[in-house]
Amino acid sequence: MNTISTNEFSANGKTYHPSSKPIVAICIDGSADEYLDTTMAHDRMPNLKKMAVKGYRGMVRGALPSFTNVNNSSIVTGVAPAVHGISGNFFYDVAKDEEVMMNSSEYLRAETILAAAANAGRKVAFVTAKEKLRDILSYKMKGIAISAEKANQAKTETHGIDNVEEIVGHKTPAIYSADASLFVLRAGVAFIEKGLADFLYLSLTDYMQHTYSPEAEESLAFYAAIDAEIGKLLALGAVVGATADHGMNAKVKSDGTPNVLFIEDMLEEKFGDSFRVICPITDPYVKHHGALGSYVVVHVNDKTKINEIKNWLALQPGITEVYDKATAVRVLEQPEDRTGDLVILSGRDVVLGRRPRYHDLSALDGTLRSHGGRYEEMVPMVISHPLNAVYKMKAAADPRNFDIFDFTINGTRGNNE
Repeated sequence: MNTISTNEFSANGKTYHPSSKPIVAICIDGSADEYLDTTMAHDRMPNLKKMAVKGYRGMVRGALPSFTNVNNSSIVTGVAPAVHGISGNFFYDVAKDEEVMMNSSEYLRAETILAAAANAGRKVAFVTAKEKLRDILSYKMKGIAISAEKANQAKTETHGIDNVEEIVGHKTPAIYSADASLFVLRAGVAFIEKGLADFLYLSLTDYMQHTYSPEAEESLAFYAAIDAEIGKLLALGAVVGATADHGMNAKVKSDGTPNVLFIEDMLEEKFGDSFRVICPITDPYVKHHGALGSYVVVHVNDKTKINEIKNWLALQPGITEVYDKATAVRVLEQPEDRTGDLVILSGRDVVLGRRPRYHDLSALDGTLRSHGGRYEEMVPMVISHPLNAVYKMKAAADPRNFDIFDFTINGTRGNNE
């Protein structure tokens, strides 16, 4: 039997003391707590219910903006966006005068827990549903790094493994499917079973949550399937921690049509043409959200008008928070050089866009469900083993979703050995 390293390691000022059990952190992308509550109420998540009873279940605060790249980067580094530098899926690079996807490790400014664990002797595997995350999160990591989206393209030289479909026992799934997330979990199970990994980060995709509400049968079946794979991880003796990168809400009016404020149009009508609005939710997955989320940044040409514009925006229906850059850096924990002159957040049922031509709503699979703002910030955290006394106190304070590795490793130390 393979010996699992218990060497301690550090990343970004925090030290981790792993046990000799397999360690698995799961990001259930887009999983508002309502999805867990509803599925457990239908008795279709027995393994997660067991984790909640025997281990720990609570709510934790994610990073803002509540988007995928931001929060996954926080989870694998254990720090806020101001430290790791990832401020969205998409941003305006002022130095290059270019709007770009933030999906390359060149934008990451912090070391990762995954790389540190690998250097300490753990067999690390990172499996993500979306290919866009693979390069960022596997930064300087020795081990397995694959996406479900392109699992059949994995090579030992570049991904740390090949023949993934044969090992997992499933074909590469379509990214717009429940199977994209389930493949991630099935890969995690297979890698532990075959002795290929003992320290794993498994990051799912939120296509199902964007498409279906918690009470929909499609959601219930999806979460039941997630639970079955979690049960297999527990049966393998793993210490499992699960959280989410962000929640999810319907962003529609009472008649079911999208509830959108087109900020660039609004600003131009009031103040003239001197703005660049960036929607940081923008990514390649157009069927998810149409590049509409509850958080946008504004670059203002005339800096003398910033305060006037901020005060006007704060009075507009549907807008809940408006910050200038200095305040956004402090309150929203943003990297100063990668945010705008103004940051705008909207209500629970409202999304923010640029102009209609930038957003193809015809691509959506179903109604508009999205995220990005304050109302998707709080997410669940479930740990398979009881928390020790120190971490019970931390859980009662202001835990973050990016503390998931800390809680799963250090928080259960003394209770799981």
